[in-house]
Amino acid sequence: MNASRPAPPGPPALTRPDGSPVRVLVVDDDPDLAEVLSGALRYQGWQVRTAGDGASALAAARELLPDAVVLDVMLPDTDGFAVLRSLHTVRPDVCVLFLTARDAVEDRIAGITAGGDDYVTKPFSLEEVVARLRGLLRRAGMARQSADGPRLMVGDLVMDEDAREVTRAGELIELSPTEYELLRFLMRNPRRVLSKTQILDRVWSYDFGGRAHVVELYISYLRKKVDAGREPMIHTVRGAGYVLKPAVR
Repeated sequence: MNASRPAPPGPPALTRPDGSPVRVLVVDDDPDLAEVLSGALRYQGWQVRTAGDGASALAAARELLPDAVVLDVMLPDTDGFAVLRSLHTVRPDVCVLFLTARDAVEDRIAGITAGGDDYVTKPFSLEEVVARLRGLLRRAGMARQSADGPRLMVGDLVMDEDAREVTRAGELIELSPTEYELLRFLMRNPRRVLSKTQILDRVWSYDFGGRAHVVELYISYLRKKVDAGREPMIHTVRGAGYVLKPAVR
């Protein structure tokens, strides 16, 4: 594997259909390989998690709900084919790229039969893995290329990260820097329930010592600006946190 440098940016950024980052789970029991792969995928602007065995892969998949999985065939507690069968109960439409150290025809057939979409044989180049994943995601209709810069879109809510502008239904919404960062975190995780602890960690970047009420305060600020006079997009999930999703029409 050529791990001397991350994969070059090359083609336009690939995002999910709503504009949020593509989510990828890397499953390999070699921590160095997993780290290099993750770095190359994050270089694409994607959200990446890693796991070193089948059990932790399933736990991570339930939390991340990945769009694609890079899955090693040989794992310490099981094989990649068994992991894939379990993954499909969590994310039926997930794209799967198998990694295998064996180039036997039987292994390729087993991977495709198990529901895998493609495979690469070790050693491989990072560029090849990225290209294969991009192709799988586009063909599955799970991602789109962004030709007009970094934009997050959830329903009629649009964030232009270059201009730091937010609009809803074409109407400009003025936000403070903290409100902007909070909304950006919500928009990068649409339909995902985010706890107060997760929000504090990602938006404020340090422990508030139990002062989770600051999240409630800024969520209320956002609601007054994003949802005022419109169908609500920011919802409270009692006992769990907050979720942003397109308005119900």
